Amino acid sequence: MSTSKLKLGLITLSLAVPVLVHASPENEELAKKLSNPVASLISVPFQFNYDHNIGGRDDGDRYLTNIQPVIPISLNDDWNLISRTILPVVSQDDIFPGAGSQFGIGDVVQSFFFSPVRPTKSGWILGAGPVFLLPTGSDDLLTADKWGAGPTAVALRQDGQWTYGGLFNHIWSFAGEDDRADVNTTFMQPFISYTTKSAITYSLNSETTYNWEIKDWAVPVNFQVSKVAQLGGQTVSYGAGLRYHIASSNGGPEGFGVRLIFTLLFPK
Repeated sequence: MSTSKLKLGLITLSLAVPVLVHASPENEELAKKLSNPVASLISVPFQFNYDHNIGGRDDGDRYLTNIQPVIPISLNDDWNLISRTILPVVSQDDIFPGAGSQFGIGDVVQSFFFSPVRPTKSGWILGAGPVFLLPTGSDDLLTADKWGAGPTAVALRQDGQWTYGGLFNHIWSFAGEDDRADVNTTFMQPFISYTTKSAITYSLNSETTYNWEIKDWAVPVNFQVSKVAQLGGQTVSYGAGLRYHIASSNGGPEGFGVRLIFTLLFPK
């Protein structure tokens, strides 16, 4: 990535901020719901990520935009079903010598959480269900070419202004191209966040992946600041942050990365 492109992304976000109207006390509650992966809130996040130092020569870079709609469905008075989709749109260069450039969509990860409407007596909010890997990648270097499935679960507490907990999934491949590596990965996302009365949220998490096939860790740690506000008649959240790769998978990104996020919110 050129420095000019990174600056352009940051400038674009900063120019958007003044047109947002910061208001209502409801924004604080919405900000807290955004910290809850199984909240009863329809949201459509657009998460832009930039990473570099990819490949054996550390000369590759990747722009990754995750489109992540979250749709809660009320099953009855006691249970919700939450659909969480991650559709990656990728632009990458030189991820290994001779790889060239690729642009397109990656593999979709689709999760379904069955979640009780009410927290437990001790205040924990729980959810669990299946997760699926769909080989939707538009390029051989943007897909695992495998169908996968496994369990996913989340547990969190919201105590005053604080939200903390963790999300987990494990995916095994069960079909796909025989000449591609099997998928056998564990994903762990511990998180903690603090939301102010003015609907600003400071969050810290790790998006850790362990590949059991090659016994390889990827451990990026993310710090992000976001704000709920009104853009015209639309409720949105916008934010930015940095991450650092404590451990990288073989040929994966190293050092610092950048994250920008813009989320459309549709309160009931």
